[in-house]
Amino acid sequence: MDIASYSDIYHAVLATGLALAYVLSVPSALEAILDARTAQGAIAWAISLIAFAPVSVPLYLVLGRSRFDGYLEQRDEVEARARKVMQKNSGWVARHVVAVTPQTPLYSSLFRLARMPATNGNQLELLIDGEATYNSIAAGMQAAHSYILFQFYILRDDEVGRRLGEVLAAKAGEGVQVFVLYDEIGSHQFPGSLLHRRLQKAGVKLAPFNTTQGRRNRFQINFRNHRKNVVVDGHTAWIGGLNVGEEYLGRDKRMGYWRDTHASVSGPAARAAELAFITDWHWATRSPLGLEHGEDPPLKGGSKVLIFPSDPASEYEEAGLMYHQVIVAARRSIWIASPYFVPDNAIVSALQLAALRGVDVRIILPAKTDNMVVGLAKWTYINMLLPAGVKVYLYREGFMHQKVFLMDDTFAGVGTANCDNRSFRLNFEITLLAEDEAFARSVRSMLEEDLSNCTELSPEDIENRSVGFHLATGIARLFSPLL
Repeated sequence: MDIASYSDIYHAVLATGLALAYVLSVPSALEAILDARTAQGAIAWAISLIAFAPVSVPLYLVLGRSRFDGYLEQRDEVEARARKVMQKNSGWVARHVVAVTPQTPLYSSLFRLARMPATNGNQLELLIDGEATYNSIAAGMQAAHSYILFQFYILRDDEVGRRLGEVLAAKAGEGVQVFVLYDEIGSHQFPGSLLHRRLQKAGVKLAPFNTTQGRRNRFQINFRNHRKNVVVDGHTAWIGGLNVGEEYLGRDKRMGYWRDTHASVSGPAARAAELAFITDWHWATRSPLGLEHGEDPPLKGGSKVLIFPSDPASEYEEAGLMYHQVIVAARRSIWIASPYFVPDNAIVSALQLAALRGVDVRIILPAKTDNMVVGLAKWTYINMLLPAGVKVYLYREGFMHQKVFLMDDTFAGVGTANCDNRSFRLNFEITLLAEDEAFARSVRSMLEEDLSNCTELSPEDIENRSVGFHLATGIARLFSPLL
């Protein structure tokens, strides 16, 4: 075939691609108008799809949708089945459910969003940074008798991964059921690793949470299962910000010291974390996860805990509404630590109003960032908050990755959900919410230590920046629905 023939084929393929893009642009724009969760997102997609179809249509197929199709139907089915199994095997959870009354409006909304109740009788432990977290998880798994559920967004074959992997493999060799679930994008290198083969050989059941599964999700890479959730024998769970990797021990040469937080809970609340895992496992494997609970262990504590899963398949933006609820419920203080801060207008308004009514509102963000666009976008939101009296601090000791909040020194959250649009709309997340004064004191003490390593921002810190900086932050904010 001569050069002219190749040129003809190239031009024919190009013309066909352009024609297909323009044909798809109209139905894609209509879908964006009907399904986008925000008016700004609908307008932006509709205009770009019509005006710049060759570029925008492929982007829309990959990044455009904010609803995860198919998961919602199977989630309801799996959760209903799992609740029946839990009720059949044990009344342990039912005996400790927190009653919802007119005097507990905070729980009335959060229960409905979480689709599960809070429970009393839990024991909590705050785990600060990588060494404490990995030690706690390893010790908990070593004590497992029946099963281990192990889920992380990022799972690496490095020193940390191999350390925890050896425990998983050893327990599988003892006859304990071990299930490992990881995000197919966040852990894209894991399936080809030696650690994956080692676990498989030991009898560990492994599965990727494949967010491209399902007819309408086929080209989507925008959704993530961002949960970090470990459950042992249905009575102890670990939830928080750490993934499995050496960087969480501060060994990342670029980011340095890694500041992060996890929490463990022993008690009935662990069954709710188990339910979230079961639902994700069913989606990943299309097979049920049959677990037999042994005798109900004695209660070790008196903490009130609600496990709060959220996902992009739901009718509501659950993680965003959770943040909004605790902000508007605050009467004395609301402190939020988040590595990524790209909130929606509702969260910004709630924070402004909280500060204006005299609530001590503090936002702790990292000075360093591992995402340049997100790092730039946050400044536009900071600029909106400072005039209302919101105090914003930049953590300078290293990279702060924790997702923690504290309300009125009595109610705290530790989990995986950042205060950003991605966690609100696109990610599968899970947060441990606790009403316990002793635990809250621990969280306050931890955050006060973090604040001692921070610099407080003033309006002048932003006003005195260059024109180029303000232009860059404004452009970055345009991408906030996707960040």
